[in-house]
Amino acid sequence: MSPDRSPRLAWAITGSGHFLKECIVLLRAMSNTDVFLSQAAEEVLRCYHLPLDLPESCRLYKEGAASAPVVGRFYRGGYKALVIAPTSSNTVAKMVLGISDTLITNLYAHAGKCRVDTIVFPCDTGSELSSEAPDGMVAVYPRRIDLENTRKLAEMEFTRVAETVQDLAVELDKLA
Repeated sequence: MSPDRSPRLAWAITGSGHFLKECIVLLRAMSNTDVFLSQAAEEVLRCYHLPLDLPESCRLYKEGAASAPVVGRFYRGGYKALVIAPTSSNTVAKMVLGISDTLITNLYAHAGKCRVDTIVFPCDTGSELSSEAPDGMVAVYPRRIDLENTRKLAEMEFTRVAETVQDLAVELDKLA
């Protein structure tokens, strides 16, 4: 990273539809952000009919190469933090187990290896929640394993878990 360029924010979106709209509102308020979409995120955005409409200062990356070569930017000081919001239970489980076989889990693994803080907003943070689905509001009852994985994730180094959209907003304010 050259001395005249500030590190950017890396923001990853997984295939979780829960609180997706709210996360996109927060994302749009950020500048100098690289946005990473998993294949599932692209599908969910289409299902919810949500355009990203990113600011000009944002760059968009989609899952493509199996090795996720873009993670090299963490090693060059290119990112001040990684945000993964919203985060599906599948991605949380993989991160807890150390599996890095997708763009998003690769970003998380390499952020940790470079001691870059990650803020994660999991879709499963309480025993019951209401969430907007493409056809309206639905009740969601996370499984015990999902809640346990969220708890384990909160104990991992260089990782902060935001349990609500408001918590996520507070964490983002700290990055400004």
